[in-house]
Amino acid sequence: MEITWFGHSAIKIAGSKTVIIDPFLTGNPVASTSPDTISQADLVIVTHDHGDHLGDAFPICKKTGATLVAIHEIAVDAQEQGITAEGMNIGGTVDVGGVKVNMVNALHSCDKGDPAGVVIEMDGKTIYHAGDTALTYDMKLIGEFFKPDLSFLPIGDRYTMGINSAAKAVEFTQTKKVIPIHYGTFPLVDTDAVEFKKKVGDKAEVIILNPGGTYTL
Repeated sequence: MEITWFGHSAIKIAGSKTVIIDPFLTGNPVASTSPDTISQADLVIVTHDHGDHLGDAFPICKKTGATLVAIHEIAVDAQEQGITAEGMNIGGTVDVGGVKVNMVNALHSCDKGDPAGVVIEMDGKTIYHAGDTALTYDMKLIGEFFKPDLSFLPIGDRYTMGINSAAKAVEFTQTKKVIPIHYGTFPLVDTDAVEFKKKVGDKAEVIILNPGGTYTL
C-alpha cells in the first residue's frame, strides 16, 4: 500500500483500491500535483466542507467516477451534481467496494453537517485521518477500537491541534506510525514537523514527508 501526501491534508492511499482524502489541490501553494493529473480514484473522502478540505473532491469524482464518501449534507450536494455518493454520519460505517470507512468525531467548525475524522480499513491495514480537530478524549476510543497502523494528524496549530496536542493524540490513538499533516501550507500554520517528531519520541514512528512524498505501509 503506497501513501502519498499531496500537501496540507490531501492524501492518496493506493492499494487494491485508490482512496483520495481531502484533495485541496487547486489554490494550494504547496500542492505537489493538480486535479488534471489524477486520472484514477475509487473513493474520494471529505472530512468537512471547508475549502482547504473539500477542495477538488467533486471535480475529481466527476472525472474518475469515484464514489464520494462524506457527512450526509456534503453527499447530498454531490448527488445533486450527478456524483455517486455515500452519505454517512459520525459513529457510522460504510463499505464501498471492500473499503470500510468509519466516521469518527472531530472538534472543529464547518458550514454543512459536522466535521469528522475517518478510520479506513483496507487490505488488512487500518488508517486514521483526523481531519481538522482539536485534541479530544474520544481519540482514546479510536485507539481502543481500531488501533491504527498509521495516522494522519494535523500539527499546524491555530485551527487544529498544535505539536503538543498532536503528540498526546499519538498516545491516545495507540497509532504505530504517524504522518503529520495540515502544516507548512500558509504562514498561520507553519509549524515544525521535526519538533513534533521529537515530542512523540518512541511512542510511534513519525514519518515526515515533503509534498509529493510517498511511504509504503
